[in-house]
Amino acid sequence: MSLAGENQDGAVRDERASRQRRLSVLAKAPAGELLSCWKRTGLDPSVELLRGPESGLVALQGRAGGTGQPFHVGEMSATRVTVRIGSGQVGHAMISGRDTRKAQLVAVIDALAQDPAQAEMIERVIVAPLEQLASEADATLRQETAATRVNFFTMVRGED
Repeated sequence: MSLAGENQDGAVRDERASRQRRLSVLAKAPAGELLSCWKRTGLDPSVELLRGPESGLVALQGRAGGTGQPFHVGEMSATRVTVRIGSGQVGHAMISGRDTRKAQLVAVIDALAQDPAQAEMIERVIVAPLEQLASEADATLRQETAATRVNFFTMVRGED
């Protein structure tokens, strides 16, 4: 394989990782915050629904100890949708829950982000602020959890 082919494969991997990160941030974002960021873009593309929105159940698997045999944990509700915007890009979304409006919005943003002319603005106005919001929420949760930590090794027994 030539060096150009290797660079192309690396670019495809980077693009795939970037899209996975973007879809993860969008799917986990609170619907109200996602809508607020979307409104700041001022974008209003024409949208054609290709599939869905469809709500259903997704099977969840766990592993004993993180490395053991997989086992069925249960199910959770999920919604998926596929759209095509006016410029031809196709966007997909799969979110937890049954919020069809949020799923459609995530799919539209995914399609827009595939257009190089829109990708930077989508990242700056929607994805980065939502990622920052999630990071702050995680930090707050970690602080609250750390405040309740008990160190059993420093506790003294009643015996001398």
